[in-house]
Amino acid sequence: MTYTSADLSSGPSRRSALAGIFGGAGAAVLAGCTSSGARPANAPTPSGATPPQPQADDPTPGAMTLFKEPAYNFSCLWALGGAGFSAGEVGEVLTAVNTVNKAGLSAQTYVKTFRELGDKLMGPPPGSKPDDQTTRFRALRAAQYYAQALFFVLGSDDPGSEEDLYKAGRGAWDKFCDLCDPAPVKANVPYGKTPLPVWFFRPDPSNTRRPTVILTNGSDGQNVDMWTYGVAAALDRGWNALVYDGPGQGQLLFVDQVVFTPTWEKVVGPLLDWLSRRSDVDTAKIGLTGLSMAGDLAPRAAAFEDRIAALVAMPGCVEPWLGFPPEVREILTPSKEETNNIWNEEVVPGMSPADAATMKKRFEPFSIPAMLAAREGKIFTDFYTPAKRIQALTITDIVPRIKTPTLVLDYEDEQFYPGQAQQMFDALTAPKDYLKLTAAEGAQLHCSPMAPQLHCEVVFDWLQGTLG
Repeated sequence: MTYTSADLSSGPSRRSALAGIFGGAGAAVLAGCTSSGARPANAPTPSGATPPQPQADDPTPGAMTLFKEPAYNFSCLWALGGAGFSAGEVGEVLTAVNTVNKAGLSAQTYVKTFRELGDKLMGPPPGSKPDDQTTRFRALRAAQYYAQALFFVLGSDDPGSEEDLYKAGRGAWDKFCDLCDPAPVKANVPYGKTPLPVWFFRPDPSNTRRPTVILTNGSDGQNVDMWTYGVAAALDRGWNALVYDGPGQGQLLFVDQVVFTPTWEKVVGPLLDWLSRRSDVDTAKIGLTGLSMAGDLAPRAAAFEDRIAALVAMPGCVEPWLGFPPEVREILTPSKEETNNIWNEEVVPGMSPADAATMKKRFEPFSIPAMLAAREGKIFTDFYTPAKRIQALTITDIVPRIKTPTLVLDYEDEQFYPGQAQQMFDALTAPKDYLKLTAAEGAQLHCSPMAPQLHCEVVFDWLQGTLG
């Protein structure tokens, strides 16, 4: 591990705040919260958007550039990287890329291509009668491709299909899980008025007490990402792994209509209660990871939950609001009325359809009215409320309270939270390690989308060394 110990300039006037922001690098910046975690997260960009100009230090040189628009390219790299854990197939992904580029890159062509690929994989392969293993892993890849389509659907000509597309991906995920051996334990863990769906994976069905990792997704990831970024690696090492949908994620967002909460310890607490009642969990060895924007959520939970024995932030994130360009952040003022007047009277009238699609996607996990409006092809009118919810995720003053041993990951060319991993590491008072994954390892960019195997090696080596 290496130990190392932003001032953002103001942008143009509010009236021109979003002009040109969403094409090129601006789209990549807005893509981010983790990405979702997020799945990692990216932003819808139209086929007519101005492509970014190549730079000398291009973070995706040569064959790493599948699409000229960085948001689509970043998203598709996740599908390509997932092949290392059977959550994608290189030939399928590259063929889909060729199909989209031939048709002309747009939200519509991207969604159509990947949805059709998901549908195809839910059926049998050509020329054979599939056994359970074939059916299982085709369903896992289908879940990946549905997730690819889901991210961009609000920018397509059928935004109202968002919930159905989510359910298609969820159906593929559940089919995969049902065919695992042993199948994960499925449960609903009490949480307020809306229970949290969980999938508890075990190496075997015995009652052997084992170390357990709770895997926390980002703001727009799907469960298939948790397989790639933890479940498979945990099982290979004889660990249990818990996957769940929290507020603002998966079922709770797209079906139950529950948005993100800043008090993530109230989400993780019930999960720990549930695990503590199981005879196959070593309650002294429970780790918590947070991918993409969950690099903010998981540390928040660890600051208030002493039952967590080890924490990994992937990457460290202390202020998700800074994941938006300053031109967007300047729209928010102390006054709700003034903020929404600026948004509706000065910003929205000049927005292109691509800009609108980006903002719809970025704000939907924080505002159900925004999500429902987007499904009707409309832009939300209340900018203030979701923006304040994003601001409320700031944990700069909370990080010093963490007492749990913590690994903070960072990434070369981190495009969403640059500098925040170092900021978290410096503020920690607990035993801590910091590691930056690099382009020399093919592990650059937010969450190392091209190197999830290396990512898991680093994380689980540290977890095992920390928990013993």
